[in-house]
Amino acid sequence: MKIGLSTYSLLAAIKAGEMTVLDAIDWIADNGGEHMEIVPYGFTLVDNPELADAVREKAKERGIELSNYSMPANFVQETDELFEREVARVCEHVDLVHRLGMKHMRHDVTAFTIPQELMTIGWFDAHLHQMVKGSQLVADYAAARGITTTIENHGFSAQASDRVQRVLQGVNRPNFKTTLDVGNFLCVDEDPIIGVMNNLPYASLVHFKDFYIRPYDQNPGGECWFRTSHGNYMRGAIVGHGDLPIRRIIKLIKDSGYDGYITIEFEGIEECRSASRIAMDNVRRLWEECV
Repeated sequence: MKIGLSTYSLLAAIKAGEMTVLDAIDWIADNGGEHMEIVPYGFTLVDNPELADAVREKAKERGIELSNYSMPANFVQETDELFEREVARVCEHVDLVHRLGMKHMRHDVTAFTIPQELMTIGWFDAHLHQMVKGSQLVADYAAARGITTTIENHGFSAQASDRVQRVLQGVNRPNFKTTLDVGNFLCVDEDPIIGVMNNLPYASLVHFKDFYIRPYDQNPGGECWFRTSHGNYMRGAIVGHGDLPIRRIIKLIKDSGYDGYITIEFEGIEECRSASRIAMDNVRRLWEECV
């Protein structure tokens, strides 16, 4: 098991100009991380080959493995031309992943932000063929480069564990798996224990995050909360500080024999560097305490 950090966790510092993606590699190495997931928000690499090469070399220099590349994608398009353009765009990022020397990539299959009426199983079923075909084309392109592509439980349509499995089964490619996010099931009001149980057998990488959760009829106040698909309130927390049953989830994952990358994601309101350090330390400690 190797604990690392998503660059998304440091987004506040990156956007404020206090840190670059190269600085993020140094920070992760200096704070006990073993790998880094690249989420190109606050910076881009696909149109900046010189920076991409610098990231690859800096990671090698600091002994930080580049574990995963995560990007938005939306295969539910109105025309064949737009669909083909989106597949081609994602494949450009596959080429970038290959240039970085990485072997693992996560892409979405639908837009992340969708209106309530598109969160239904009916809409999902009507557009499943596009999600599957787009993922097949990208997976086949990636396979020639030795890269595993994945769907995450992410983005209100394909977020519940059974919907993720339907995409996985439809794509049916040996190099197409799931990036399992232990917290995101809550965004569609699925018990995270059940979601982890369901999708852990298909996971090639695990994201750890935490949330504070409040019922739909108990508005906690403030602008830092978002709503689940059924109106409950959530906001990001430092892993181990929120309401997820983190110890039980760790035991499930550890007992399964999973021994790959564990990526910490922080998206709360605390200062991002101290929060990320505490989160990595918490997961490492809780993993070691789990018997």
